[in-house]
Amino acid sequence: MLEARNVVVEYAGRGWRSNGFRALHDVSFDIKPHETLGLVGESGSGKTTIGRAILGLVPVGSGSIRFDGRELIGMPRRERRRLSDDIQVVFQDPYSSLNPSMTVEDILVEPLVARRTVDRRQASVRVRTLLDQVGLPHDAVHRLPREFSGGQRQRIAIARALALRPKLIVCDEPVSALDLSTQARVLDLFISIQEETGVAYLFISHDLAVVRHISHRVAVLYRGDIVEYGDALDVTERPDHPYTKRLLMAAPIPDPDRQAARRQERRDLLASEAIA
Repeated sequence: MLEARNVVVEYAGRGWRSNGFRALHDVSFDIKPHETLGLVGESGSGKTTIGRAILGLVPVGSGSIRFDGRELIGMPRRERRRLSDDIQVVFQDPYSSLNPSMTVEDILVEPLVARRTVDRRQASVRVRTLLDQVGLPHDAVHRLPREFSGGQRQRIAIARALALRPKLIVCDEPVSALDLSTQARVLDLFISIQEETGVAYLFISHDLAVVRHISHRVAVLYRGDIVEYGDALDVTERPDHPYTKRLLMAAPIPDPDRQAARRQERRDLLASEAIA
C-alpha cells in the first residue's frame, strides 16, 4: 500500500550561527494492506518526521514515497487534499488535538460534510456508527471534549480519523499521554478496529513493549537510520542491533527480580559499548 524508498529529510538551520541537520538518512520501508508497521525510536530519532513526510507536512529532500502506486512527493496540493480521505492521522495528545469549543458530533461531522459526499442527516447516522466502533455512548455527541477522560478523548480522535474510511492511519505516539491501563484498552481498540475495517497503521512509538503489542512488523529508527527491520516477534524478542537491545531492556516488566536483572544487563551493555 505504501512504499518509502531512500527518503531523506533535512532541516535548514535558523540564524547565522545555526547549522542544518539531516533528520532522515535514506530511509526505506513498506506497509501492506491491513497491516500494522511499528516504528520505534527514542525522542529525536526521526520517527515523527517520517509520519509528517507521509502526511505532506515536511518537505522531502530526495527519495520516493508512493501510496497505492501514486507518488506523494511533489504531488499538487489539490490532489493531496483529495488523498486525505485515504490517509488520516491520530496525534499524540488527545487534550490538544480536539477543538475544545466543538461538541463531539460537530467534531465528527465536520470531515464528512467538508467532503460534500453526505448531507447532515446522513453524517449524523455515520457519527453514531463511529461512536459504536470506538466504544462510546451515543449521548456523547452533545458533550464537549473537556467532559471526557484522556482515554475517551483519544477514542474521539480515533473516530474522527475513521470518519472518511481511510486505508492508512498514521498513529503518532497515540497512547504515550495515557496511563498504562488506559493504554492497553486503547491498543486493543486499535486492533479490533483493524480486524473490523481492514485499515492499515503506521504506529509510531518510543516504547518497544507498546509496538510489540500491536504490530505485525517493526522498524527501529536510530539517529535517522533504520537499524533493524522485520517481524515484530523477531525484532522485539531476538534483537540484533545494540540499540534495539537497549530499548528492549528499558521496557518495564511486572516481575521485580527479572526487572532488576534486566537493569543490570542494560548497565553492562552500556558499559561495554562505552569501552568499545
